Amino acid sequence: MSSALDSFMSYLRVPLLASSGVAVLLSGALYFKQNEIIYPRNIPPDSRTNVPRPSQFGITDFEELMIPTPDGESLSAFYLRANKQHARNVTILMFHGNAGNIGYRLPIAKILEDDLGCNVLMLQYRGYGLSTGSPNEKGLMIDAQTGLDYIRQRSELRGTRIVLYGQSLGGAVSIALAARNQKRGDIAGMILENTFTSIRKLIPSAFPPARYLAPLCHQVWPSEETMSQLTGFAILFLSGLQDEIVPPSHMARLYKVCRSEPKVWKEFPEGSHNDTVAEPGYFVYIDEFLSDHVVRGIPNSVKI
Repeated sequence: MSSALDSFMSYLRVPLLASSGVAVLLSGALYFKQNEIIYPRNIPPDSRTNVPRPSQFGITDFEELMIPTPDGESLSAFYLRANKQHARNVTILMFHGNAGNIGYRLPIAKILEDDLGCNVLMLQYRGYGLSTGSPNEKGLMIDAQTGLDYIRQRSELRGTRIVLYGQSLGGAVSIALAARNQKRGDIAGMILENTFTSIRKLIPSAFPPARYLAPLCHQVWPSEETMSQLTGFAILFLSGLQDEIVPPSHMARLYKVCRSEPKVWKEFPEGSHNDTVAEPGYFVYIDEFLSDHVVRGIPNSVKI
């Protein structure tokens, strides 16, 4: 698994450059231009037109989709079928971070579908890559619900164990989606990597020049408040302790307020915001989480 990921680290590092650029750009423009700053979907410059395809990474069993949303947008997505040799009855709904496009995350999805045997739906938010529209908190929540409903309605995926997987912003999207759907009882698990407690609480530490403008931020993503409302499914927390964008204390806080069981904490001493995924043990922990807490559903909490 590690060798496959190492081969594609040039793709995975692109969002890091975007995240660093956000810190430089964010200042007095926060209120008037905050959507452009919080959702840098045009970084790198060709990210709206150049979306790497699964075939470029040796993925053969996939579909390229355009999924309509209830409010008239069209979401670009990749559906990857699990490796039939060791397929699990698991479908992962994958939410990406705040820069680039889903093509940059294909190395991650390849491991999830090939090595871990999961179906993967990679959803591209509105305004990112080939998806239409412009991103904002309300719109991304419509997109997330659209992706979940697509899995529910697709016949070959009915009955599979649904797991939400979110990195950074994608974690906030996952938490909000889980809260809105937990009464349905079909979300079996959630995987969160380097996610923040809220945008307003992130600004003072990640973007110090704009700390006094944090109350003006209308893109809230109140993950800490929402997390405390979740119950009934397994959650895996993956925290890079060298995260330079989202302080690790945010992930620790989310774990602390989480009431859902089982909950599992894994930390990576050398993991930065976008390189945590390449740290030793990352996919081993996901594999164990799926086996122990999603497929079998063993009820316990572990913090290592």
